[in-house]
Order: sequence, then C-alpha cells, then structure tokens
Amino acid sequence: MDAKASVAMLRAVAEAVIANVDVLTDADLATGDGDHGIGMRRGFEAALVALDAPPATIDAAFRATGMAIMANTGGAAGAVFGTVFTAGAKAFAGQDEITPNSFRHFLADAQAAVSKRGGVVEGQKTMLDALGFAARAAAVEGDLAEAMTAAAKGAQDGVEATKAMIATTGKARSLGERSIGHPDPGAISVAIILGAMRDYTAA
Repeated sequence: MDAKASVAMLRAVAEAVIANVDVLTDADLATGDGDHGIGMRRGFEAALVALDAPPATIDAAFRATGMAIMANTGGAAGAVFGTVFTAGAKAFAGQDEITPNSFRHFLADAQAAVSKRGGVVEGQKTMLDALGFAARAAAVEGDLAEAMTAAAKGAQDGVEATKAMIATTGKARSLGERSIGHPDPGAISVAIILGAMRDYTAA
C-alpha cells in the first residue's frame, strides 16, 4: 500500500468513525457522559479536512490525521487517539509502502505511546485493551490484508474482554462494579478504526 492508497485508507477510517457516532454515543452513555461519539466525529471530520491536500508520504498522512484528531476531538480521547496515529506514524518513516511488518510496528508503537501518555495498562477497561489485543493478533505470518484482518479480529476480542472488566481509570471509574457488562467506548473506536483498515485493504 503506497502513500496515495494510505491516504484513501485513512479517509475510509475517518468516514467509518463518523458513520458510527451513534454507536459510540450509546456505548458512552452506559459508562460515561455520552460525549465520546460527538468528540470522535469532530476529530475525524477534521482529519478528512487535513487529508484533502494529500500528504506526500505515508508517515506524513498518519501524522496529519493524528494531529487533527488531537486538536479537535477534545478530552482524553483526543490525546490518546491522536497519539495512536502520531506515534504510530514512526513505523512508516522513510517507507514507500505499508508492509505487514511496518503495520505490526505501527500497532506496537501506538500501544506503547498510549500507555505512556495515558498512564494506563491493559485490564483497566480502556481503548488500550483493544489496541493490545490487536497488536498481539497482528503478529502472524502473512500479507498485509491478513495482518489487518487479524488485528481487526483482535480489537473486537478486546472490546468483548472489556465487558468483564471493572473500570479503574477515566470517567467510568466512578461506576466501579456497575461498569461490568458494558464494553468500553474507546475500545469500540479502536475496533471501528482497524475494521475500516481491514475493509479497505480487502476491497
């Protein structure tokens, strides 16, 4: 996947997040204040604008996406989802195409950066749970489509895993055990993002 295709893929990702704003809002209403969907829509609408003048390189496209999200989403979601793309962009520096290996590095770099920035670890019912599942699942032999398919499946498994977790950080922390049974909205967002990457690559 070259730079032009990566921009098209990132646009597909943004459109998928925007299309699922109601899903994200409903999920956040169960454990938070319900603003996750609206915030993510703002961030990814800004990402579409940032990609209107297509960046010349893959890493520049991911950085532009991340910076737009960070500047427009608001709150913790803006910081961590912006970090996914800005920190993950390093995996593509100097590369003319996204390879299975660079995609795996993207996920691993994003996971490490989000953990450091947010001061969170897996098991705390956050988007990091889906990202961690995805990074491990993508560590398979195969082509890019297979790696992205595995990552998307891993992210969805991470969403399911958050249902059994007690939130110990973020807005849902105050719910304590009442957060059990509900998936984390940030984890759902990760699954939407990686699902859109899978779908674009498979098309």
